[in-house]
Amino acid sequence: MTFPISARFQLDYGAFQLAVDLNLPNSGVTVLFGHSGSGKTSLLRCIAGLQRAQTGFLKINGKVWQDTERGIFLPTHQRPLGYVFQEANLFPHLTVTGNLQYGLKRIGKSFATEYIQHILNLFGITHLLDRMPDRLSGGERQRVAIARALVLNPEILLMDEPLASLDFKRKQEILPFLSRLHRELNIPVLYVTHSQQEVAQLADHLVILAEGRVLTSGPLAETLSRIDLPQAQDREASTVWPVSIAEQEAEYHLTRVAFDGGILSLSVVDAEIGTPLRVQIYARDVSIALEAPTATSILNVLPARITGITEGQGGQSVVRLQVGALPLLAHITRKSALLLGLQIGMTVYVQIKGTSILN
Repeated sequence: MTFPISARFQLDYGAFQLAVDLNLPNSGVTVLFGHSGSGKTSLLRCIAGLQRAQTGFLKINGKVWQDTERGIFLPTHQRPLGYVFQEANLFPHLTVTGNLQYGLKRIGKSFATEYIQHILNLFGITHLLDRMPDRLSGGERQRVAIARALVLNPEILLMDEPLASLDFKRKQEILPFLSRLHRELNIPVLYVTHSQQEVAQLADHLVILAEGRVLTSGPLAETLSRIDLPQAQDREASTVWPVSIAEQEAEYHLTRVAFDGGILSLSVVDAEIGTPLRVQIYARDVSIALEAPTATSILNVLPARITGITEGQGGQSVVRLQVGALPLLAHITRKSALLLGLQIGMTVYVQIKGTSILN
């Protein structure tokens, strides 16, 4: 993997200091995750040039946007980026078409291009072009705002909690559109959130921040399965697996999906054979056996190897396993871990009680 995005910033607010040194991939969705005050938005604003760090270096696709040692600092309007805020901030006196054309006029681009039509189709807003912003739902307004940032054909898209102002229904409306970003765009996306659902559904690469520092940065599955980090102890701790539809068992209303190392049975998914999906497996829904169960109602029983064990809170043990080529977390009681004699390197069987289809 190449890392054409290099971002190093030191920013001192007095009560808060940001100190990060990151190398990020040039494609897919990188999610900046952490609690409020962890430094996510400050980092995004430094990358956008909206905040000038006392010490900083930023290089994207071989181009230096900031280097304090050499006295280089490109202002925001000279950085080929798109920025999406929590609020859509559409111009209320312009139609959707007018909002999309606003930035294009500034840079002298035409509206009727194949790329722009692709963006309109990607976010499902072609039928909204003649509407005024006050006739759009919250989800529609935010989809237009994202499309407005993308029609400029930026080299990077920055998104600062774009779903934070939406209610649950509107979030569910827009998430499927956002899920297509890592498949359909050739530019990197940096996405700020504190929602674990958005992390699981959108991230290809995950950066976890706390108190202005980077706790970890890496591919989603590997990062979520780090048992040395606080999120592994959380009740919502999970692993996300990339899978593809392998078989439809219509008579049982089940779909069988293939992953790098085996097959899972899921509740029926209405999609064609070969369709890629993500499934989310919560650690609380994984149990461990020393031998393959022969009489169980759980369909998903898979061989695995233990790669890590740590003691959690309240009598819980967190076990990291390898299933084929993919990592998996399990939350079991400490008593169960002792009775089974679990140790790193052991071959066991995992029973996966349930999965969630993400996209």
